[in-house]
Amino acid sequence: MRYLEDEDGKLNNFAMEPKMYQAEPKTGDDQKNLLILGILGGALVVALIGVTFLISN
Repeated sequence: MRYLEDEDGKLNNFAMEPKMYQAEPKTGDDQKNLLILGILGGALVVALIGVTFLISN
């Protein structure tokens, strides 16, 4: 933390900014894994909505 003190003795606190870095692009395998996870997540949501619908009737 950095802080400054003004002429009245009040302190102003400033957070330290994080170091910036360049993200690396996703590889083909990473993209394929994300696609599979997205499909499985969507199927899970659809299945839970279906079960909820069946239970409520």
